Amino acid sequence: MSLLSRDLSRIITLLYPCFIFCLFNNVVVTFSTTEFDFGTLTLSSLKLIGDAHMNNGSVRLTRDLTVPYSGSGKVFYSQPVRFREPGTHSPTSFSTFFSFSISNLNPSSIGAGLAFVISPDDDTLGSAGGSLGLLDDKGLAMGFVAVEFDTLMDVEFKDINGNHVGLDLNSMVSTQVGDLSAVNIDLKSGDLVNCWIEYDGLTRVFNISVSYSNLKPKDPILSFSLDLDQYVNDFMYVGFSGSTQGSTEIHNIDWWSFSSSFESNSGSVPTSSPPPPTTNLMNPTANSVKSPPPSLAPSGSDSIASTTQKSSKSSSCHNQLCKQGPGAVAGVVTASAFFLAIFAGVLIWFFSKKYKNVKKSESFASEVIRMPKEFSYRELKSATKCFNANRIIGHGAFGTVYKGILPENGDIVAVKRCSHNSQGKNEFLSELSIIGTLRHRNLVRLQGWCHEKGEILLVYDLMPNGSLDKALFEARIPLPWPYRRKILLGVASALAYLHQECENQVIHRDIKTSNIMLDEGFNARLGDFGLARQVEHDKSPDATVAAGTMGYLAPEYLLTGRATEKTDVFSYGAVVLEVASGRRPIEKDVNSGVGAKGGGVCSNLVEWVWSLHREGRLLTAADARLEGQFDEGEMRRVLLVGLACSQPDPLARPTMRNVVQMLVGETEVPIVPRTKPSMSFSTSHLLLSLQDSVSDCNGMITISTSSSENDFNGIDHLV
Repeated sequence: MSLLSRDLSRIITLLYPCFIFCLFNNVVVTFSTTEFDFGTLTLSSLKLIGDAHMNNGSVRLTRDLTVPYSGSGKVFYSQPVRFREPGTHSPTSFSTFFSFSISNLNPSSIGAGLAFVISPDDDTLGSAGGSLGLLDDKGLAMGFVAVEFDTLMDVEFKDINGNHVGLDLNSMVSTQVGDLSAVNIDLKSGDLVNCWIEYDGLTRVFNISVSYSNLKPKDPILSFSLDLDQYVNDFMYVGFSGSTQGSTEIHNIDWWSFSSSFESNSGSVPTSSPPPPTTNLMNPTANSVKSPPPSLAPSGSDSIASTTQKSSKSSSCHNQLCKQGPGAVAGVVTASAFFLAIFAGVLIWFFSKKYKNVKKSESFASEVIRMPKEFSYRELKSATKCFNANRIIGHGAFGTVYKGILPENGDIVAVKRCSHNSQGKNEFLSELSIIGTLRHRNLVRLQGWCHEKGEILLVYDLMPNGSLDKALFEARIPLPWPYRRKILLGVASALAYLHQECENQVIHRDIKTSNIMLDEGFNARLGDFGLARQVEHDKSPDATVAAGTMGYLAPEYLLTGRATEKTDVFSYGAVVLEVASGRRPIEKDVNSGVGAKGGGVCSNLVEWVWSLHREGRLLTAADARLEGQFDEGEMRRVLLVGLACSQPDPLARPTMRNVVQMLVGETEVPIVPRTKPSMSFSTSHLLLSLQDSVSDCNGMITISTSSSENDFNGIDHLV
């Protein structure tokens, strides 16, 4: 028997008793009860909006920043909850328990706060500041019932202080307010605070209790009557909202449980409890253990494990069915048999599809080295919000890069989605097979990969400070000189590893500032190996299709198509001059330098620095935005290293290991001639014509070449 047949047989055997039970007990499911908690929710059961994100299993509503910031975020349970009984408009009874903390890296900065929210929609994000993300930019309410925990005394909203709890009904002016100082709660302390909110649909009583302890206080801080029917629809969403107002306040939801039921109208109120006391006692200041973060199950299942739907019928329905005679029984049996046949068909289709995908994935995996982890397409689609355009953070060689939040653990990653063509797949295979074997502190770390549904995806660590080109040209504050030196040294170290320390030499072929990423400490991480090639050490490379970006390409590479470690060295030299001067390798309309005549003429950075060196004015190339805040000896050394790497003759260029030694001062920079040496190729004039003909000075080019140095087959411009 095949594996598929055995699985189907096993599943049908397990489900058959359940089917028979449902058949003869005539089970009818109603949606009167909803129960869930952080311990059993899947991440797909939570909807994160705005600045909200996962952090070590808990939910943070606002960003983790060390500088003042104004922003807002929300998290909702993804399924709507019934709040009114059909036909009667009787409101549900509900109970919720949650643990939260509010901390501030700069206690003197202004806060804002957070709120438990009942909302008619789960898509709208309100503005930052005192509105807690509940009002739009015009200060208009979007319809909500909220219990706020406010750390900002806002006169506009008639707040009593900056440490209170209040009930908000479609307005930030609270109808009920409690001073948390009266129960010795300080929202800004950073300690874990526990809250119980209960509403009885029969008595219309609303209770709010707050404590540091895991035990609910005997008396609530607020207790009042509320006709919830006036403020809710039949179905509403439940969750949390938080905001900051020019502050570094962090809002963390560590635990959440919720229960609702219409059964309270017959005498019982649903309860929503803290986690088990043996492991989940709340407040560390109360000699107890902090509650665990939400245990998020893998997103491979769409089921909400903790949502229960209770029956409104008893087992006596079996007797009623029998009393209706054999005709009714035959009808039910026929319908049930039909249902079982459909169910079996669906199972067969599902498992055949599943095994087909597994086989396809294994076939693909045989083409590459097994990576640290193989992600599912569903995980990465969820992580990037269906590859939302708002999540795009860059474009690499033959692919687009998205910011993603992994459902399994909340880690923030960069997901590279490769182009849907044969070339894109080839580049993907190349990148995966090469970088998967590399380990260096100055290389972007690959977390894993995915190949499903015709998609090929790579998952990397996300670099919080973006790419080097953005830090150089788009940041409001110029990148300081010490950071620039550290970055150049890091890239040199990475290239020395690739060229001379790997088992097989790796030629990157696309060294440029946009492929150099910066981590949280502004350390360089070289990435995007889509164009990289592996060769055996000391083996002459074959001529291929030359590819790269104008201004970074070595002249011999343009002419021969042969990529060597020396072509990488030339590209690195262009990066060095770019970082030191604050100018791109190819620029339009530069007022000083070779060929700067306006009208869109492209100026070559390497040529310009050579001309300054010839005139004895090398330091003039230093970035004017640094305002002289650098050591002149270091700057001169770095510029000379850049020129040494940019020598037209590849044999005159240093190795990357020598470059590292030069940058740290272990060896002197070789003498760089004042006048740029002429090219040794007889076709040098073709290179000049090529550079003058580039229509997009910063575009990527691909040049098809033969093994003959003098034979150009064509040129394509790729933006």
